Amino acid sequence: MLYTPRFMAMAFANLAAISSYSCFFLFPLFILDRGGSPSDVGILMGAFTLSSVLCRPWIASMIDRIGRKRSFTLGSVIMTLLPLTYLLPEGSLKDMYAFLLLVRVAHGAGIALCFTAAFTYAADIIPPERFSEGIGMFGISGLTGMALGPAVCELMISHLGFLALFATASVMGLLSFLVHLPLPETFRASSASPAISFLAVLRGDRLLLVGALSLLFGFGLAASGTFLPPFATERGISILSSYYITYSGTAVSTRLLGGRLSDRIGVDRIIPCAFLLLCAGLGVMIHLSGSMVLVLAGFLMGCGHGFLYPALNTLAVKDESPGNRGKATAVFSGSIDAGLFVGSTALGYVAEWSGYPVVFAMAGAGCLLGGAIFWLSRPRAGVSGSV
Repeated sequence: MLYTPRFMAMAFANLAAISSYSCFFLFPLFILDRGGSPSDVGILMGAFTLSSVLCRPWIASMIDRIGRKRSFTLGSVIMTLLPLTYLLPEGSLKDMYAFLLLVRVAHGAGIALCFTAAFTYAADIIPPERFSEGIGMFGISGLTGMALGPAVCELMISHLGFLALFATASVMGLLSFLVHLPLPETFRASSASPAISFLAVLRGDRLLLVGALSLLFGFGLAASGTFLPPFATERGISILSSYYITYSGTAVSTRLLGGRLSDRIGVDRIIPCAFLLLCAGLGVMIHLSGSMVLVLAGFLMGCGHGFLYPALNTLAVKDESPGNRGKATAVFSGSIDAGLFVGSTALGYVAEWSGYPVVFAMAGAGCLLGGAIFWLSRPRAGVSGSV
């Protein structure tokens, strides 16, 4: 059985953790409000994802050593406490820059723990014959959280200021902590099974391909996740919730209506089409002019994300042993974060030098490259519709 009480409870805990994280999609507005520049946005957003990337090997080993639930517990504690520390400094961005960098680094480790542990937990309890469907449906919790956080915070910031952003993120983190506590552990390391290092897992052709594709996926997401709010402000658009709601709603719909599609026709057909949809969505953002463009971009990006994420996740973990699933999940999710870091940092300077339309053009080209790399590399990596 797929939709067990354990599955649903961890999905809700993941929703709360991702909602806490997605509140900070609006953090660039705080940076600009305190006198920051687009490059400051890129650096401070990138510090979060850099931390998430660098701690992934340690997190992967910990999840496969002490268990999925204990790892999620630690992550949810961080996601509860860290948002409150953003309230401590006062003054301009220059006065709080060093402090914010430190907080962003610690915060990034928290979401990496939650994210990797939650999806590894789900992989442990999903029936093998419905794996792609299960991963896709579990991912609905994250997609819903991605829409919920900014939608709630956008409304509250307009009435209560940025205090509401940090307080809301903390409450969401606390909810994720409380919901998952009754769950049992799904895996404990056995001394009879020798440990395999993170680098040994990464060296396989299949996971190298997953890592490269996930990095380009993250690079594309960095453009919309980091630079859409300031670009919309520059274009005189004050309400962004239509984008986030359409994006997440469409991605959720692809899981509900096409949940078993990857299991039936194979990830080798899904992945190139998903990259093309992301490229089209980023291309639409170049011409941002109003809410209808936001809705169209959200629809295309949501379709691409909705199909690509579970396909890459399935490609990463389906054939791995339980003792290596944490590491395989970390390769997949850590590579997305690496793309987010590279995109947030590098595209911040592109925005400052050449403007936001060039940012979205470069991100779209990265997604197009991802589709081409997959198509050329799949025979060597042994990828077929049966995955």
